[in-house]
Amino acid sequence: MFRFDSVTFLDILRVPSLMIGGGRVTSLLGASGSGKTTILRMLNKMVSPTAGEILYHDRPLREIDSVLHRREVCMLSQTPVMFEGNVRDNLLAGLLFRKAPLPEDTVLSETLDRVHLNKPLSEPVDKLSGGEKQRLALGRVLLLDAPVYLLDEPSSSLDENTAVAVIEMIASCVREKGKTLVLVTHSAAVAEKYSDDIVEIRNKVAERRSV
Repeated sequence: MFRFDSVTFLDILRVPSLMIGGGRVTSLLGASGSGKTTILRMLNKMVSPTAGEILYHDRPLREIDSVLHRREVCMLSQTPVMFEGNVRDNLLAGLLFRKAPLPEDTVLSETLDRVHLNKPLSEPVDKLSGGEKQRLALGRVLLLDAPVYLLDEPSSSLDENTAVAVIEMIASCVREKGKTLVLVTHSAAVAEKYSDDIVEIRNKVAERRSV
């Protein structure tokens, strides 16, 4: 699905050769500041490589319209944006932006259950904690039903038990629907348990390692 050919980004990161397969869960491992998020940002066309080429379905990313690309390749940052209003408003924000059909409240409530967020749809978003906002943003992304998800430490603000449940849900969801997931995590145990492939960054170089 994605292919990196002799990619560099400033003096931060080198990806000599890398394939990220479709329909698989790929984890990005590495120390803080090693370039994991940079890889996600390049995959989402938020930044471009300093040198080399990234291809998506054998087509150079630089040739693909950024807006159209992001409709297929959805990224959730570690500190997601919240919109003014309540939980319902935030769940629907991405669909409204795309002018897509809006689901019934029952579907929205089911989405909250999936991300382990026990809040009414009418709850003002400014009353939510950091971890609750992170789960709400994850639910918003899942509702987009995109082919590819790029998630930057989606459980970083959660307690251990909730984090495990959320990661299990994400991995199960993408596998059941044949989606592709690229996940940034600081946990080697999480990567090894839930991933089909692991990409590890050491000494500024990203390479695939065995699971």
